[in-house]
Order: sequence, then structure tokens, then C-alpha cells
Amino acid sequence: MVMGSASTISVCAEAMGIMLPNGASIPAPNNERLNHCVESGKTIVNLVEKNTKLSDIVTEKSIQNALTALTAVGGSTNTIIHLIAIARRLNIKVELSDFDKTSSKTPIIANVRPVGKYQMEDFHKAGGVSVLLKELEDLIHKDEITVSGETIGDLIIKTNRKKEYDDIIRRRNKPLFKHGGLAILDGNLAPKGSIIKHASASIREHKGPALIFDSVKDMTERIDDVNLNVTENTVLVLRNTGPIGAPGMPEAGYIPIPKKLLEKRVTDMVRISDARMSGTAFGTVILHAAPESAAGGPLKYLKDGDIIEYSLSKRSLNSEVSEEELKNRMENYVSRVELEKPSRGYQKMYVDNVLQADEGCDLKFL
Repeated sequence: MVMGSASTISVCAEAMGIMLPNGASIPAPNNERLNHCVESGKTIVNLVEKNTKLSDIVTEKSIQNALTALTAVGGSTNTIIHLIAIARRLNIKVELSDFDKTSSKTPIIANVRPVGKYQMEDFHKAGGVSVLLKELEDLIHKDEITVSGETIGDLIIKTNRKKEYDDIIRRRNKPLFKHGGLAILDGNLAPKGSIIKHASASIREHKGPALIFDSVKDMTERIDDVNLNVTENTVLVLRNTGPIGAPGMPEAGYIPIPKKLLEKRVTDMVRISDARMSGTAFGTVILHAAPESAAGGPLKYLKDGDIIEYSLSKRSLNSEVSEEELKNRMENYVSRVELEKPSRGYQKMYVDNVLQADEGCDLKFL
């Protein structure tokens, strides 16, 4: 219903050329969906008969089209991991910096929740991905082939937008946001990068003391404690929730605001984790901190009260812990939580081989 992870990834799939035209946004109960499924089946058979492979369609340029679409719809942060993983499987180099570069030059023109006000059904009525790409055609690689046999440019040419839907998919000169809603933050707390969906964040610059939660269980048990040492200025940190630490990198990054602050009508706080977040969530939430704490990343050595500085304008995320103090903590580290250490089976294979978020969380032997 909204531009969460599922809808965003569908939009990117269509923009990348691996979905038939207009399929990304069809409402589930609509008869168009059944027709689209039937045509998809026919197309698959046709592609197999022609020996057309995914690698024939997904190229560096088609992935760039997906990045542009992701930015233009104010989409889910989860999509970043998927696109990096897809690209790496095809030996295409996509780095976190590519998302930031795309975001800096691409406006958000899809006025769809959670960053806008309409639903996915409205986005579909307004013309969906075809209209979105037509509005941004100077940023699109139009010669990229799609599973339909046509190019992205061919599909754009056939697209006619209706003026009554101009508030749903905005005109280029009247965007929802002039620049995309995703940013990559680097610094001594995330040497390999972290992500923020700043289109839905209300805090742009902040400096405050850390309050650490060592696991989802720890957070759940303490977050609403009336004696919790927390103020509006506190930076909430959740660690051990990455690919290795959880294990599996759950959507736990949307740390709830403590009850004692909700009662004071606090609506947003800076939150940091090595976890993911649902595409439907919002707030000043910094995610995918890499390397994760369970892989020896800097979050592992943070302590309550450490001063953290986050700056969207500088694209930075740092703590004021000195290198000397950090070295001392590393040498004398004692864990406050016992991490799960699987001894056999798929879970062990996963934990031993999973890559970090900046590399797509794929298994390294793939």
C-alpha cells in the first residue's frame, strides 16, 4: 500500500528491465495483476527459448536506472543491500557512494507514503514507473533492453501522463524534495559506511551521549523503564543486530522512542544500529553501520555516555572516543552479552561466510 521495501524493490525491478512494463504498482486485488502474471509466464518461456539470461539484461547502466528510480520514489533503505548483492553476482561494481551520488542529483517526485501522502494504488493510477522514468528521462539510460524486448526509451515514448495526477507523480520542476532522500554517512563509527533515509528524518545535525542496547532483547526489556538514563539529546544505539550478530540482520533498527520521552511529546531522536529498518518506518534512524559490532566494528566498543556526533551536511558519523582510548578498550574488552555461535548447519555456514552490509550481505563464496 505504501512505498515500503516490497513496493520499492518492484519499482527498481521494472526500472532495471526485469519486469514487464507497468507491473510494479498493480494493486493486489486488481485483475490487471492476473493478466500481468500470465504475460510474465509467457515472457519467461520466450526468454528461455531465446537463451536470454539475466546477465543480458542487467548491466551497470540498468542498475543505475534502478538507483535513480529508488531515489525518485523516496524508497526503502533495504533496497540498497539487494541492488549491491545483485550487481556483485554479475561482477558489476556498485558502492555505497553511488547511492549518494545518485541521490544528490535526483529529485523525489513520487508523492507516496511514507515520505509523501498518497498510496501505491494512486501511484499506479498516475502511470506508475513509466511516468516516473519519463519525467526523469535525462537521468535514465534509455537504450537498456527489458524483458519485453523493448528498450526503456521505447516504453517511455509510449507513456502519456494525465494532468489530474500531477500531484501524485510530480513534475520535475515541482518535486517533493529537490534531492533524493538517501545519504551515506562515514566516520569512525562506520568506516565502511552507514545509511540514513533523511527524507523522513527531522534531525539534520546532532551531538549527544550514547545509550547502548546490546541486543533486541536488551532493548525490549529496558526501553520503557522509567529509570532509563535518557533525555531527548541522547543517541540511542543498538548493536549486535547485523548479519552476523543477530544473526540475519533483522528490521530492528527502528528503535522506539522511550515511553518517558513519548509522554513529553518527543517525536524523533537520533538512533544508530547495524540492523535494517522497514521501508514503512520513519525518523532520524541511521542503519547498516559497517563493519557491524559482531564483526569487530566500532559500535562494539562504545560505552554509555560516549559523545556521538552526526552530521547530514558533512555525511559523517563519529564518536569522540580517542584512538588511544579505543585501543585500550579493544585490548581489555569484556562483552556484556553472549552472542549466538552456531556450531553446524546452514546457520553456521551463513555466519562464517556472510558479507557486511556495504557488500550486499551475500555469502562470500557466491
